Amino acid sequence: MADSQLLTIVIIAAVAGIILFRLYTVLGRRTGNERPPGEGWRFGGMQPKAAENTNAPAQLNLPGADRPSDPVASGLFDIGLADRSFEKENFLKGAKSAYEMILMAFASGDKASLKPLLSDEVFQAFEGAISAREAAGQKANLTLVGFSDVKIIAASLKNNIAEITVAFGARLLSFTTDRDGTVVEGDAKEVKEVTDVWSFTRDVRLADPNWVLVATSSEPV
Repeated sequence: MADSQLLTIVIIAAVAGIILFRLYTVLGRRTGNERPPGEGWRFGGMQPKAAENTNAPAQLNLPGADRPSDPVASGLFDIGLADRSFEKENFLKGAKSAYEMILMAFASGDKASLKPLLSDEVFQAFEGAISAREAAGQKANLTLVGFSDVKIIAASLKNNIAEITVAFGARLLSFTTDRDGTVVEGDAKEVKEVTDVWSFTRDVRLADPNWVLVATSSEPV
C-alpha cells in the first residue's frame, strides 16, 4: 500500500466531567514517557520491513540539493534524508484519517482502540476523562463535518528523533448528553470551528513507520 508513512496520532479532548477538547491545558506539552515507535498504530496495515526504507522522495534525493531556508521545509528536508520513505503528502493524509478515527474512539469511549495510539501520559489522561464521563452517566456525541485546513507548522530532527507538528482546522458538531438525553455541554445544532495543534515523534532509525503523539494544544481559529 502506498501510504507506508501514515502516522499515529491522537487528540486530547476532555477533562473529567466535561466533554471534548478540555485536556489541552493539561497535555499541551511534550512528555518523557512516549511509547516506543514499534508499539504505535500503523495506517493501512503495513508491516515493518526487515531493512531500512531506501526509496527517497525525488525532491530529497537530488545530488547537491540545497537545504531550504524555511524552518519547516528544512526540518522536513532533514527527516526525508534520514527516513528515505517519508513523504509529506502521505503523512498529512494519514493525519487527517487518524484525526477522525481518534475523535470517534474517544466519543464512544473505546479505550482499547485508543491505547496503542497514545503515549502513556496522554492515554492515562484520556482514560480518566472517559471514565469520569461514564461515571457521570454522560454520553459524547461528535461528528467531524470536515477540515478547513491541515498543515505542518513545525518539523525537526534531533538525535534520530523526528518531530512534526500539525495544525488541524476542523469543523465539529460536538455535545454531551446526560442519562435522560438532555444536552449538558456543547450544542446539538451548531457546527464549530476549532484549531488543534498536535506534535508527533518517531525514531527514524526504525523501519517501522509509526508516529506517537507527544503534545497537543488548542488555538482560537
